[in-house]
Amino acid sequence: MKTRKVPLRMCLGCREMKPKKELIRIVKPPEGDLAVDLTGRKAGRGAYICPKTDCLAKAVKQKQLERTFSCAVSDEVRQELSRAVSELEARAGL
Repeated sequence: MKTRKVPLRMCLGCREMKPKKELIRIVKPPEGDLAVDLTGRKAGRGAYICPKTDCLAKAVKQKQLERTFSCAVSDEVRQELSRAVSELEARAGL
């Protein structure tokens, strides 16, 4: 039986390599602003973050999103990302 290769991505906060399915994707489409991509299928440049508030706080403090996408990150995107992280962290805690 074949074993499938699990795609790994690096978290912007803790800088650890983790399976892609365990992370939240932030995407910058060619024509638009940053958005949270919970499906992982939107077109554009993507970056990943763990569903932990610690990782999000570290990524924001170190300006990893701005550095990765070479653009300013709006408060709306930060709030949406914070909300997504909180929801997923709460679900994992149950």
